[in-house]
Amino acid sequence: MKDTENFCPLDKKDWRKWLELNHNKKKGVWLIFYKKKSPNYNLSWSESVDEALCFGWIDSTKRSIDDTKYKQYFTKRKAKSNWSKVNKDKVTSLIDKGIMKEEGYKSIEIAKENGSWSILDEVEALVIPEDLKAELVNYKGSMEYFDSLSKSDKKILLYWIVSAKREKTRQNRILEIVGNASKNLKPKQFR
Repeated sequence: MKDTENFCPLDKKDWRKWLELNHNKKKGVWLIFYKKKSPNYNLSWSESVDEALCFGWIDSTKRSIDDTKYKQYFTKRKAKSNWSKVNKDKVTSLIDKGIMKEEGYKSIEIAKENGSWSILDEVEALVIPEDLKAELVNYKGSMEYFDSLSKSDKKILLYWIVSAKREKTRQNRILEIVGNASKNLKPKQFR
């Protein structure tokens, strides 16, 4: 990311043109945004993500530049990158509008094949996995505390569980959530 190009598009059409020319040539780009209050306002975050998704790219790290602008890192979506409901809704709309490109379709197809398309569905729906539920009922007060959490806090914790790459890591995370919940606490890193 250190030696990555900075690109400040005039508008979303300019960003799309950059993607058309560079999506297969560049590994990533820092896209520069002027804030809404700036007279040089160029495009919204939502517009930028729409265009990126069309080419199989996605946003990540955001950094402030000054009072009038910031930059966001965009790169080709990794094959196992999980798809949020927001981005799945966006690609449905982009397909309906007829502006999705072949690379965007490929990233969707790969995600559906490897499971990264649907892994967050239950997190978004706040479905408590059976292994977590079994542990929550074993620790006095844990289920009540977990139920009292906001939707966003629950999603963060559920995502933490489903994103574990190994079963042992998943179990350790569940035990950490439940142990803390029995003390009316979230795990330390989420407080």
